[in-house]
Amino acid sequence: MSRRHIRLELAREPGSPNGDDAVGYDLVLPLDAAHRLDAAAAESEPDQTRVRRFIRNETLAVGRLVRDAERGWMFDFPGEADDATGFRLEDEAFTPGEYVSVADADGVMHPYRVTLSRPVDKN
Repeated sequence: MSRRHIRLELAREPGSPNGDDAVGYDLVLPLDAAHRLDAAAAESEPDQTRVRRFIRNETLAVGRLVRDAERGWMFDFPGEADDATGFRLEDEAFTPGEYVSVADADGVMHPYRVTLSRPVDKN
């Protein structure tokens, strides 16, 4: 297991035919050797995860990844009403070029492209 910094940028979708690299999430997640979410590590140490939602270099919210029994993996933003839900995150490979689906607080699913995956410094 290694913690990695992952960047998700809005991919092509109706209303954004070219995607939008100014809209997305920065994640710090534990990944296994296949670059998939290490679910056991994320569940046992949620404070070691980090989620930052951004638009145009502005941080909109900061939180962590948590597992909800009903909704699955969520981007939990404490004090915010607009948590997001990842679709089958434990099945996704977080490698550049891959796609990840995230539902916003209204339940609308959006595709995001992984544009960065690098180890987090241990210092």
